[in-house]
Amino acid sequence: MTIQTGRTDSPNGVLLRVRGLKKYFPVRRGFLQRVVGWIKAVDGVDFDIERGKTLGLVGESGCGKSTVGKLILKLLEPDEGKIIYQGKDISSFSRNEMKPFRKKMQIVFQDPFGSLNPRMTIGASIEEGLRATGMRGRDERKKRSGKLLEMVGIAAGMADRYPHEFSGGQRQRIGIARALSVEPSLIVCDEPVSALDVSIQAQIINLLKELQAQLGLSYLFIAHDLNVVSYISDWVAVMYLGQIMEYAPVDELFEHPLHPYTRALLAAIPVPEPHLRGDLKAVSGDVPSHLNLPPGCKFQGRCPIVEEQCRRQEIGFYNAGNGHMVRCWKVVEE
Repeated sequence: MTIQTGRTDSPNGVLLRVRGLKKYFPVRRGFLQRVVGWIKAVDGVDFDIERGKTLGLVGESGCGKSTVGKLILKLLEPDEGKIIYQGKDISSFSRNEMKPFRKKMQIVFQDPFGSLNPRMTIGASIEEGLRATGMRGRDERKKRSGKLLEMVGIAAGMADRYPHEFSGGQRQRIGIARALSVEPSLIVCDEPVSALDVSIQAQIINLLKELQAQLGLSYLFIAHDLNVVSYISDWVAVMYLGQIMEYAPVDELFEHPLHPYTRALLAAIPVPEPHLRGDLKAVSGDVPSHLNLPPGCKFQGRCPIVEEQCRRQEIGFYNAGNGHMVRCWKVVEE
């Protein structure tokens, strides 16, 4: 069963539609570097992102979240699947064919310092994007870069400074300004606040929400912090070992989590009064080797309600109503 994550009746419409997305990486060993196995980083991912909305993609480290973001932007080539942006299938587009789409789809990286050239002023970094879009006048570019900096809370007069002269939060604001320079409609936020202090995280999240309201931006927000995801997202996809386990509107998912993995993630959130968690329990066991995944459900080795059927066949998606999809037959039957 194919997951139907987008709402076709949405007044906003679907900006990005992803279907059956796969990316396998070969594992090579020996003197001749022969392929001895495959790491299924992304193994059949489906989702939609509506115009002006945010999809939160959440899961443990190594589950394939960042790989999904890079595949969407065609920084990595997918092995299978479709990436449909504004009604056009860009999955097999060449580098030249992708050029018109580059300015429509941008990324904000996890490491704000590593994403900036230390030998370029922040103004020059932002002007690179403006130059790429055809803005040739130097004064015009400088004026535009100053406005972009002010839009993200940095004084325009600081454009001549270098990245090392700014704090981590300020550098992330600069990264956001650079992404906005080409006027995109979709921004992939790859754990944009995980390297920042908690107080600064709140400022960056609020900035992203303000820019979304002002400019009508769509976000794929990749994170492992469910508190952050619940605040910024409209829809949430929970990912485990390359597959989406549960997908739902944000309020529905947090109020009625169904998949055992989702419930375990919610149980791991620190709360002032743990006795108020109800029946949520943290997950036990270890993540299986990517090179030796068992047949059937990928979560079977850690699942508290696993049955023999889960071990025999791959589990598809089941519709739990209210736009809520879950990759578990047992929780829907119950």
